[in-house]
Amino acid sequence: MKSNVEKMISGEVYRQDEELLQLRLVTRDLLYEFNHIHPRKLSERQLLIKKMFKKTGDELFVEQPFHCDYGINITVGENFLANNNCTLLDVAPITIGKDVLLAPNVGIYTAGHALDPVLRQEYQAEFGAPVTIGDNVWIGANTSVLPGVTIGDHVVIGAGSVVTKDIPANSLAVGNPCRVVRTFNKKDRTYYFKKLHYPPEYIISETDLPKGEYTKWQIE
Repeated sequence: MKSNVEKMISGEVYRQDEELLQLRLVTRDLLYEFNHIHPRKLSERQLLIKKMFKKTGDELFVEQPFHCDYGINITVGENFLANNNCTLLDVAPITIGKDVLLAPNVGIYTAGHALDPVLRQEYQAEFGAPVTIGDNVWIGANTSVLPGVTIGDHVVIGAGSVVTKDIPANSLAVGNPCRVVRTFNKKDRTYYFKKLHYPPEYIISETDLPKGEYTKWQIE
């Protein structure tokens, strides 16, 4: 018979029990230490996050305060950055690629509860659905990513979005519910904000683009 931990991670219906509580309390101990450590102790902060997460790259930066459920279901790639007040509810796996930026108050949620009031209250029915985020993704401030969502490579999610469905690669998406606005083009290498031009040292010519790393949308 599967334990509730195994059911939770595999996406089956489960209920809270003592084993899950103790796992969370171990993580809460680490979170308390992380969130109360002096901000200048950068190496100690990094070590605590690596101790909490299932897998990380060599380099990552997580701002204080930070919150998660278990930590054991969180995998992040190289150069992961989470700004202050990030929340990762990892009852199911959260898998994040390399070079991902999470702005302040981003929440990634894999947890769900029964909609039926009796199942939710009397049976305490819970479940989880994994979230996957690709490489080189920037998620704007106050965004919520809901259970079961996949976000492709090179995506930008606008601030205040609620991501309820998958977002394809190379897209700018925004809103509640979050929808694709457009894909990126050469203009995005010319203007950094509205009509403000990048200075000359940031201008990239087509011949300077790394071969094999840029898709068609990036060179048109």
